[in-house]
Amino acid sequence: MTNCWFETRKECPACGSAAFQIIYEAEYDRPPIKDYLNDFYSGRVEFDYLEGAVYILCECDVCGMIFQRDIPNKTLMERLYDHWINSKESFKEHQESTGLDYYSCYVKEIMQIISYFNEKPFRLNFLDFGMGWGNWALMAKAFGCEVYGVELSKECIAHAQSNGIKVISWDEIHQYRFDFINTEQVFEHISEPLNTLKYLRMALKPNGMIKVSVPTANDIDRRLKIMDWTSPKGSPNSLNPVAPLEHINFFRRSSLIKMAEVAQMEEVYIPILKQYQYTTGWSGIRNIAKNIILPIYRNVLKKQNYIFLRNVGHKS
Repeated sequence: MTNCWFETRKECPACGSAAFQIIYEAEYDRPPIKDYLNDFYSGRVEFDYLEGAVYILCECDVCGMIFQRDIPNKTLMERLYDHWINSKESFKEHQESTGLDYYSCYVKEIMQIISYFNEKPFRLNFLDFGMGWGNWALMAKAFGCEVYGVELSKECIAHAQSNGIKVISWDEIHQYRFDFINTEQVFEHISEPLNTLKYLRMALKPNGMIKVSVPTANDIDRRLKIMDWTSPKGSPNSLNPVAPLEHINFFRRSSLIKMAEVAQMEEVYIPILKQYQYTTGWSGIRNIAKNIILPIYRNVLKKQNYIFLRNVGHKS
């Protein structure tokens, strides 16, 4: 049975290869996926939209990308984000979960980025693509950068604008040139990540760069063998990285690098010494250890899906 609320992807969304294998499938309107969705969306799922649809998880033979083959179309996606997700509850949870450490991470990241460009902040144009409630954009604005945001949620847009963030549309992006484009926990949600990256790179200044940060699960193969849909988010066996309907793309690090290569981009590093120089939050043994280890974990061991990309051939 077909479902008119879904679209089928026939190529790997990271590298464009048509060589991929189905590794798991289950019906949306039957357990265990139905139970997972009921729990995750607090009973707000309208299963009439999902009747006959199948959650199909695939793995690319070329880059190792894991992705959902059949994804919600525009109408179902809007239904999901505007109705199944309660924006008021989401904002409240967001506020409750954002403590000092959360903002400290933004502070050090933005300082490291500004130091990389070696420019006065007011000379730098930043874009927060998929800005959510606008916290990152607000922090960059506080440093004096010229900051713009792109977002689909009407509630998030209104909140950002009320705090002085300039919001632009997808179609307006190419009217600007940016030193830096931030994409934090965005690419796992979008239907065409490769084409999106190509589109964004065209809005960069010659020395500009894009940050791509997406969920990491270095043990994803183990989790997929267990396939325990009852494991809560954040637990060792959690399948949230491949969450039905929302996390439609799961990137291995090799997938990110291959996607960049196809988009004519390459990885670039903020020097580790600059990262240490502009790292905050050194109180306590745990924070000290984390601050020392994190740049090595990301840049040397390459254990996180957190990368900076620039156009191929650019020389700093």
